[in-house]
Amino acid sequence: MVSTKGNYYNFVKKELDYLRSYDLYRGLNIDDSLKGSVRIRHNYQDNILNFCSNDYLGISTRNEVLQPTKKSLKQISPCSSRLVTGNTPELERLEEMLANHRKTQTALVFPTGYMANLGTITALGGKNCVIFSDELNHASLIDGCRLSGAEISIFKHNDIHDLEEKIELNKRVPRKIVITEGVFSMDGDFADVRKISSICHSHDALLIVDDAHGDFIFGNSRDRSYSGIPSYFGVNSNVDFHISSLSKALGCFGGYVATSRRMREFLINKSRQFIYTSSVPSHLCVSAMTALGVVERGYLQNKLFRNIELLGGELCKLGLIADQPRTQIIPILIGSEKNAVKFSNLLLKKGILIQPIRFPTVKKGSSRIRISMSASHTLANIRNAVDAIRYAANKLKLI
Repeated sequence: MVSTKGNYYNFVKKELDYLRSYDLYRGLNIDDSLKGSVRIRHNYQDNILNFCSNDYLGISTRNEVLQPTKKSLKQISPCSSRLVTGNTPELERLEEMLANHRKTQTALVFPTGYMANLGTITALGGKNCVIFSDELNHASLIDGCRLSGAEISIFKHNDIHDLEEKIELNKRVPRKIVITEGVFSMDGDFADVRKISSICHSHDALLIVDDAHGDFIFGNSRDRSYSGIPSYFGVNSNVDFHISSLSKALGCFGGYVATSRRMREFLINKSRQFIYTSSVPSHLCVSAMTALGVVERGYLQNKLFRNIELLGGELCKLGLIADQPRTQIIPILIGSEKNAVKFSNLLLKKGILIQPIRFPTVKKGSSRIRISMSASHTLANIRNAVDAIRYAANKLKLI
């Protein structure tokens, strides 16, 4: 028998060579926190300022969260799925708190936000179902759509008219689902959830909002709620599935779905990503429950918004962004993949870590430097970042 392994090795080599030649190759870095979540050791280089973490409120390294987590550590892992012996009292309490936070009947915790998206969409999809997905939705949403077995209709980013036209073309389909992010992870803009939810109501479509980047930061200003973008726009009760992450603004680990009791029961019975995986360890549930108490105080959000305004104002002055940013995700559009990598490397020379975002995460030719602001950034940190960005932009003749 003739071995065909050589063909596969040749295929892999060609793919890697292609990625390198078009500045799309990725490698793993080694990072270690030095002081909070802002100063890190990056590839053994000390004292690097981190401007690409999702720890938006700086909660992940706070002692008031770390200490209860350490005290609660009795077992590394339940070593079981929740339907066998892995459903702990801590998980049940956390889900109660998340449902209260999100103002829904109940919630269901998944090991990651990625699995929460896959687990929800694949359970709901299938034959006789059309999913309408925003063209800039996160990879986990895209993968969930592909694996669901449903027909997929992509609508133009935040284009309400295009969404409505596509739904009208499929109005006879028995089951319809609309999926959007709350804050889009690569552009930092809001979804028009008010209009989208109205369209879903008119056309009997389920609405799924992946609010990983809006949760715990935005919310209803009247009641000092930080329960996310649907609450911020006053349509919380119009969303069927609120999907979010515990590993971004909450600074912990895991993902969750907030929904109705019946839908939770359905996911427990039909979501393969929930059924066939080990449950989140109890000490990580304690982390999340403790962090929820920190979030509710609101002072970290105020610090974050101040930092967004400061950095955004400076970038506007440099002409690198057009408008004052409204969220903590601030992209500087570069265009070419090569220049995005060069920009990032120039920043690193000045002690600033901001990774380049390239295809396939964004479209070819729309590469960018994506800044993630944190409440932990100080005024001095922001000044250092602005100086480094000005230096890199000048070197690449962008300003």
